[in-house]
Amino acid sequence: MKFIQAAIAAVAAVALFSQARADETGGSGANRLWRQETLSNNWFGLGGRLADNGVSVKLGLTQIFQANVRGGISTHRRSGRYTGSYDLEIELDAEKLLKLPGGNLLVAGKGGWSEGIDEPSVGSLFGVNDDAAGYRSFDVTELWYEQALLEDAFRLRFGKIDLTGGFEHLHCMVAFDANAYANDETSQFLNSALVNNPTIPFGDKGLGAIAYLRPAAWTYFAAGVADANADSRETGFRTTFGGSDDFLGIFETGLVPNLQSTQGPLPGAYRVGLWYDPQPKAHIDGRGVKRDDVGCYLSFDQLVLKENADQEDAQGLGLFARYGWADGDFNTIKSFWSAGAQYAGLVPTRDQDVLGFGLAQGRLSRYADPEAFRETVMELYYNACVAPWLSVSPSMQYVFNAGGSRNSDDAIVIGLRLQMSF
Repeated sequence: MKFIQAAIAAVAAVALFSQARADETGGSGANRLWRQETLSNNWFGLGGRLADNGVSVKLGLTQIFQANVRGGISTHRRSGRYTGSYDLEIELDAEKLLKLPGGNLLVAGKGGWSEGIDEPSVGSLFGVNDDAAGYRSFDVTELWYEQALLEDAFRLRFGKIDLTGGFEHLHCMVAFDANAYANDETSQFLNSALVNNPTIPFGDKGLGAIAYLRPAAWTYFAAGVADANADSRETGFRTTFGGSDDFLGIFETGLVPNLQSTQGPLPGAYRVGLWYDPQPKAHIDGRGVKRDDVGCYLSFDQLVLKENADQEDAQGLGLFARYGWADGDFNTIKSFWSAGAQYAGLVPTRDQDVLGFGLAQGRLSRYADPEAFRETVMELYYNACVAPWLSVSPSMQYVFNAGGSRNSDDAIVIGLRLQMSF
């Protein structure tokens, strides 16, 4: 891990040094630094050549500090903690590299440090930091091939996959449980309940396949299957072929309208999904075991106000909502809902900044605990764009009934996130 962190620091140092040298020799390095899309200026100018040959390389660094300032388990015992992660993504265009039209190969990896403040300080059921994943040097989390057919109306993806990875449909992400305003812990909400639906048993990234069909511009169908016992730290072959043959199945369809307004189209997506989990699950109160668990979910988002007619301008107000249901006899969270809003460019002259507010609630199974009730969380964040490659996001979360118990204390968590693109 120290080697990888040192390598990232070296890239940053070289990028800053090169800009400083340009400034010293009469260039406008300092100004360019804050205008360029990435810190390395697209890999020191080589990124364009790579893209022309079908290769895209992205590296991101996320750093987060959070502290529990009231309630929860403790405001003293490790109530503040610094966590972070680095994400590497390499995408290969099979058409440019192998003359295979519609083909695409993706390799993604992730590493990080620290467990976050949930266990020692907050005791949240959902988790107040979806980016915190413990101490990992580097794991190949995704390795898949995708083939597009029928003029991109049908796509098949297989390999080591992320079921929440999604497909782009008319500038909206769909399949599975995607959401335009609550789906990315590196730039939007940090609380896990405002990233994905906790009633869906996605599990770790592992071997699987997803099929996506777009029969018309306004609708789609998607179905996926993945190893239910996957461990994202491994290749996936051991759990897929060497253990129990349990595969999570998920199906999603939806409407993707473009509502008309005086400032142009207002994109939105209305998703509905079903999931099937064949793994044996013990009844929460100990009365036997059940297989073939099922559940359902909804995920909606809609841009309702657009400031400018320019289609590339993202300024405006968007709303979102989610719902999920699972069998309360075998799942701790039996129902879930969330809702919120995002406004891009609310502050004058700060067109790239984003203000977001979300509210989420999970109701616990009556068998989970005699004092089981529900956990509710509110989160407010402001993502300030310092440069195209650098953003700073202060946030605050209020967790009602942390852990879901009627007797637990509410918690207030403040945080600061720094996101960099190399």
